[in-house]
Amino acid sequence: MIRLGTRGSALALAQAEWVGSRLGAPYELVVVEASGPLDDKSRWVSGLERALLAGEVDVAVHSAKDVPAELAEGLSLVAIPMRADARDAICGAASLSALPPGARVGTSSLRRAAQLRAVRSDLEVVEVRGNVDTRLRKLADGEVDALVLAVAGLERLGRADAVDGVLDELVPAAGQGALAVEAFAGSVSVDALVDADATACVLAERELTRALGASCNTPVGAYARVVDGGLAQLELAAWVGRADGSAWISDRLSGPASGLGARVAERLLACGAAEMLS
Repeated sequence: MIRLGTRGSALALAQAEWVGSRLGAPYELVVVEASGPLDDKSRWVSGLERALLAGEVDVAVHSAKDVPAELAEGLSLVAIPMRADARDAICGAASLSALPPGARVGTSSLRRAAQLRAVRSDLEVVEVRGNVDTRLRKLADGEVDALVLAVAGLERLGRADAVDGVLDELVPAAGQGALAVEAFAGSVSVDALVDADATACVLAERELTRALGASCNTPVGAYARVVDGGLAQLELAAWVGRADGSAWISDRLSGPASGLGARVAERLLACGAAEMLS
């Protein structure tokens, strides 16, 4: 019996069930409680890593975008499964351009807030927290005019009906739409989960954010996709900005997957990304 460690939220449980159903072996879900500040997403990962290190679970299932660049010693990302839609969704309006000046747009993400302000400085971007149902309820109650959420999360929760549009003008977070399976290397057979395209793309995105010293609480976007029909070439889009949206740098580069994230990071740093992020 493979013990799958997961957080206890509805989305985390849905993601863990999706992974378990594709393992090809009996499994059980083990809910691991997080500890630490509520606004620190890394606490979710560290709690699961502690359970792995203590032998309480065999593998941990994460949203790839929440996994820090450095893992606990001895642990590895043993599988990145097929990726879902990585884009950001808008709920409550068909697009950003459809919103009137002064409209209140809710998000809990610093990256999304910075990019929204960069695209539409006339909008009022407000912090909205809680699980997906709580946020959608706030939208229905008129507390905000629109919400920005991940397409993948809404789809995994069976709430694709809430997606009124997708925001191609925003660069997603590194790993958005992907899951990451963490374990001791070689401890569990997870070959059935591995998707080569998703793995190459997410690793390139993580390489970029690692080179920038970014985290899941940094206004940085990174999104790679396979081009030319094979793993030899990826296209990596990146965005770095100030939290208030007053200045930003974006870049897009195609090339071999190996080292692509580092090359894009080097180009961003040459244009002042470090100063912007500081």
